[in-house]
Amino acid sequence: MNFENNRICQLFGIQYPIVQGGMVWCSGWRLASAVSNSGGLGIIGAGSMYPEVFREHIQKCKAATNKPFGVNIPLLYSDIEELISILEEEKIKIVFTSAGNPKTWTPVLKKMGCTVVHVVASRKFAQKAEEAGVDALVAEGFEAGGHNGREEITTFNLIPSIRQISRLPLIAAGGVFCGASVLGAMALGAEGVQIGTLFAVSEESSAHAVYKKMVLDSQEGDTKLMLKALHPVRLLRSPFFDAVEKAESAGASVEELKTLLGRARAKRGIFEGNVEEGEFEVGQAAAYLDEVKPVAVIMKNLLREMEEAKRHLMEQTGV
Repeated sequence: MNFENNRICQLFGIQYPIVQGGMVWCSGWRLASAVSNSGGLGIIGAGSMYPEVFREHIQKCKAATNKPFGVNIPLLYSDIEELISILEEEKIKIVFTSAGNPKTWTPVLKKMGCTVVHVVASRKFAQKAEEAGVDALVAEGFEAGGHNGREEITTFNLIPSIRQISRLPLIAAGGVFCGASVLGAMALGAEGVQIGTLFAVSEESSAHAVYKKMVLDSQEGDTKLMLKALHPVRLLRSPFFDAVEKAESAGASVEELKTLLGRARAKRGIFEGNVEEGEFEVGQAAAYLDEVKPVAVIMKNLLREMEEAKRHLMEQTGV
């Protein structure tokens, strides 16, 4: 397929309009550089990194690829000022922001010469992000893993809704795991996709082997949006999942849920593979994945599947 006129490819200087999600405990320099080297846009996820670790991953990614890559920064990160300083010092020019008000940092990042993309889960927040001056939007539907929107809007509804009110370059996220879903997202009005779960179980992902096996062994219905009283997050079934489900069914208060969540749950689950105590964040696409593959193979498969889906569509419509 020819993406020469694709605005996402033009915006980032990449070959294919495929962005890897900046997932906590999965998206280090190995994954980001592999995606970039395969023609997509790799993203280093700062949400699980101390500032000095973040700098190390940036420097290692620079050494591993000469292609464009970006970083994802949750705007509620406690040491965000230090992260922004590192971006400026390391001359990072592509920044995805999430989990916070884009008005606070977008002008700063733009002044630094960065291309800024903000992740939204509703039409309302898409408008706010555009008003803040971002260059593009990631519209993340209810199907996505990790932290999600309270509105629980599916990708199928979110993409055309945002396209109605914004002409910014638009990237679809949530439930994208094969070439047909990439093509479907583009038919709905997106110009590219952001993929998380599929890359989370790649060979280059920094997630623990136990996490990857749990994802690949999961079935339909094994993920659920939980902890809505704190911040909605899609979790994979586990002992912690069961404890949260039980607490929420019993009407647990916000403080009780905070106590249950504690600290470092995602690290224990995703990075350390602690089944009993860990939190396992993943999207609904988990149920349709069955093998750990290298990024180069994943990208090749996505492109092949897109061509197959395109041919099927032409056969069905005669277009």
